[in-house]
Parts: sequence; C-alpha cells; structure tokens
Amino acid sequence: MDDDRDWATVLGVPDEDREDVLAAFEASVFEGRRYRHLTDARHGIERGTAIVEGSVVRGFPSIPRTLVLDPGITEHFDGRLTVEEKRNGYNVRVARIDGDVLGFTRGGYICPYTTSKVKDLVDPDSFFEAQPELMLCGELIGPENPYTPHEYPEVESAAFEVFDVRDRESGRPVAVDRRRELCERHDLATVPAFGEYDPAAAADAVREVIDDLDRECKEGVVLQSMDGTRQLKYTTSATHRADLEHAFSLPFDYGRDFVFPRILREVFQAVELDRTRGQSRQRAQELGEAILLPAIGAVRAVERGETVGEEHTVRGDPDVIEAVLTHLQEMGIELEIQRDHVERGERVVSFVKVSQATRDNVRNYLGGQLIDE
Repeated sequence: MDDDRDWATVLGVPDEDREDVLAAFEASVFEGRRYRHLTDARHGIERGTAIVEGSVVRGFPSIPRTLVLDPGITEHFDGRLTVEEKRNGYNVRVARIDGDVLGFTRGGYICPYTTSKVKDLVDPDSFFEAQPELMLCGELIGPENPYTPHEYPEVESAAFEVFDVRDRESGRPVAVDRRRELCERHDLATVPAFGEYDPAAAADAVREVIDDLDRECKEGVVLQSMDGTRQLKYTTSATHRADLEHAFSLPFDYGRDFVFPRILREVFQAVELDRTRGQSRQRAQELGEAILLPAIGAVRAVERGETVGEEHTVRGDPDVIEAVLTHLQEMGIELEIQRDHVERGERVVSFVKVSQATRDNVRNYLGGQLIDE
C-alpha cells in the first residue's frame, strides 16, 4: 500500500490499530491503480470509504429514516430545513485524486462505467480545479446503467444529479446554500428541490409532496438542515411496492432484512396518511399483489426454462463497456448477454445478472425437494 499520505491520521486511526483497520479494507485495482475500500462500516468509519494510493475518499453516511412525518421531523430537526427529491438510481461519489477524476459506488468501488459516464455527462474538472479538497455526492439515474435502472421521462440514457458536496477526507458537508451556488457556478445538475421550511411546518408540506411523488411513482424525499449536517429520508408507497415487487421477482435473493422494513414503512404510512378504511384496504391489496404476483411469475419463468435475474442496459465507449462487464464478473456476478451491438460509435449491451439462488432453488422445489420449516 502506498502511504505517501497519512490515511490513518485522516481517519482518526491510532497507530496501534493501523494494521487491523487496514486489513478490514478490501484490496482492488482500477486501471493499474491500487486502492482499498470498506464494503461495510467498521471501526467508526463509513461504508464505502476508500484509500487510493494513500489518499482518503470518505464514504457517504447512512441517512436515518422516519416512519412518521409528525413528530419525526420536529424530533430530528431544531432549525430550518430544505426538502429535496430522493431520486431512484445509485449513489455516486466523484473525487479527483492526483489529477484523475474517479467515480466511486456506495461500496467504495472505483467503477469504470461511473467514472466514464460522469466525465461524459458533466465537466468535473471545472469543479475540482476550484475545489480540489471537495467531492461531489450524487445520484446516477436513468434507464441505462449496470446497477439501478429506472425510467425518468426527462432522461434518455443516464444523468448525474448532485445532492450533496462534502470534504473528501473528513466527510463534512458544505451548507445547502453554498452547495447550490457551487453547482450553479460549475453547471452541475442538482436533484429537484421543493422548498425550505421550519420544522413545525415541514410535515404538512412533505405530505403534499409525497402525494404528488407517489402518483408519479417516484421514490421520496430527503430533508436536510441548512448547514448540511442533519438529514432524514421518507419514501412513497409506490417505491415500497416497487422494491417488494422486485424482491419477490427473485424470491430467493432477498431476505427478511430487505422485505420486512418495507412492509413496516407501509404500516406506519397507512396509519398516518390514510383517511379511510377503504384507502387502507386498497393499500393492502396493492401491497399483496406486489408480493405475490412477481413471485408466481418467477416460478413459472424457471418452469419454462427462462433466465431469471436483473435486466440492465449500458451504453458507452466500447472499452469502457468491456471494462464494466469484466468488473461485474470479477464481483462474482453471472451475466447473460441478450443484445450486443454498436450505435453511432457506442457499444450498447443488454444483459441479465442471473439470479442463481432463485433459479436453483425454484428448480429444486419444482423437482420435489422438501422444505424444512
């Protein structure tokens, strides 16, 4: 490991714990550059923290969630706050290390697709020339990406939207007003904002926003104190159902830790927001269909000999697309390529991340294997 910079001091690691902490970081290589990243929070250090040739890129902190808007908001915030849309994509941090702009996923991987796509979509060099000590935290959204594809009418392929700006080493956020000013100055797209409120007035405002987002099948909101230090998230019923529908389309891939919290969110949202028994009954029916119907579809697909898994499309420079496919395979993901062609000089690949657990378990149970309960 290159220790030109004292990463242990930056992360607050005592000398006697240095080797133990470093051992918790997974070693990886990106384009010949060695780095380490933390796939789970350890030793008080955030998940996704990376050490790139001695330089630290801090992980993005976990955002707490409230199950009720009132009194959840007033309990968490003691001053004015902003309400912004929580976009449905994947979390990206962009930092410049030794002159190279790199894109990090939530788990701390330097992703070839993310790195290339951010450079294509924005001009990060403009930002980092002026603020080399900062990192951009944002969401990469759109129907064409290797992690979380989602349709947005205004996004044809992929887009990058900033929701936070932080010190690269310490992880300290800049204030909301400064973040917005920096993004405007450097022509960086930001997540949609719905206004600023005192805590006592925010719950009613968020209810109205959530109603609109739910009808549009969007994900939810993030509330943030104006100094950037406190955040809170709240999501729509539509995204709870979509998450469960996805999970039960691969019923042996997602466990209780994924499923139960989303059902619980619906319970508390129904108690707080539903005005009639009929609304709750409708919510229950839609939730039940989101769970049962995709699971039935998965079993029938395996029975017909079809592939089950997550479908993705990626588009870009042929070398970058080859690199991201290799990256996914090196992570142990089985890929089934469905389409692979060139459009206007870009390679476009549609593939399935094959769900081996669902495929194999369904085959076994259809073949008469007993289940031990």
